[in-house]
Amino acid sequence: MSEAWRQLGAPRAGGVLLIGDHASAVVPRDIDLGIDRALLREHIAIDLGVTEVAELLVENGSVDAAILGGVSRLVVDCNRDEDAPGAVPIASDGHAIPGNALGHEGREARMARFFRPYHAHIAATIAARRPAMIVSLHSFTPSLASDPAQARPWHVGVLYNADDRLAAPAIAALADEGMTVGDQLPYSGTLLNATMNRHAEANNIPYVGIEMRQDLVRDRAGQALFAERLARMCRKVALNLIG
Repeated sequence: MSEAWRQLGAPRAGGVLLIGDHASAVVPRDIDLGIDRALLREHIAIDLGVTEVAELLVENGSVDAAILGGVSRLVVDCNRDEDAPGAVPIASDGHAIPGNALGHEGREARMARFFRPYHAHIAATIAARRPAMIVSLHSFTPSLASDPAQARPWHVGVLYNADDRLAAPAIAALADEGMTVGDQLPYSGTLLNATMNRHAEANNIPYVGIEMRQDLVRDRAGQALFAERLARMCRKVALNLIG
């Protein structure tokens, strides 16, 4: 294990690997973001519900292993290109993050400590035990403080970029669960897909990005229900791969 990542289960060649970039709200004691710590319980700090759903999916055998980010996305956002300004965000949904106003050396230290080890571990895992498919698991807030008029009615979103092999079967499987599914919503995988571009598309590994609506996975009952739905989705998508 590492402060940059946490792993559940055991990766298997030809299996299913889950990746959760924003699964943690941890801010190391030696890092002061300069924000109200109550914000660490909000969507700007963590993709709520991802860790719990990932744990259930590993437990029920739907995925063989999960690699989860070890620190808050406010410390470093691993679902960005390394040189992107948002990799160390100075603001999020209207909240300034003054502790991230770093010079070159400070930013370099942050990337060397968290960003690069996280991605190195994913790359090493894939190289050693290449999965048949990858599930990228995130969650989204039903409303943004910075844009409260924006409607986000979808129960779940499916994101992808150039490789759309699993998109249609995943959308169909989730719609079969009675959910309202956003195709490339609430945002598009063609614009926000850095981790999957790097580890799935670059290696020609089929993948699907899943965005769960956070109010549906805030409690154990909702997390269990979503895990059951995603387990069935994984089975259907895997059959599509075989076919």
